[in-house]
Amino acid sequence: MPENTAERRKYTRVEFNADAYLSQGFKKIATQIIDISLNGVLVETPAHYELNVAEPATIEIVLSNDTQINMLVNLAHSSSEMLGFHCVGVDIESLGHLRRLIELNIDDPSASERVLAELLQSNC
Repeated sequence: MPENTAERRKYTRVEFNADAYLSQGFKKIATQIIDISLNGVLVETPAHYELNVAEPATIEIVLSNDTQINMLVNLAHSSSEMLGFHCVGVDIESLGHLRRLIELNIDDPSASERVLAELLQSNC
């Protein structure tokens, strides 16, 4: 990762493979999560998708049959392989699932304190 990107990144990112659905208006597209943080998510670029970049989208990350993380997101960057989204809103239940997911998937004993500090700073 370029140094300036690493310096700008304030939030702990974890690799996480999960099914997800990207929605905007009446369109719903299946994708896969690549990595996730309290501030956003990186997904595989779906084969056929159309997004209005002027409007937020919703991403539903499937954790289990009855548990998911729902985020309101804006497209931050895109390529033929990946779409990066910035989180602009998340409900409290999803935020709890997201925090726990990050804590469980990071190899750092101080992760809990750091993730809590990030959560308090998050604009999401």
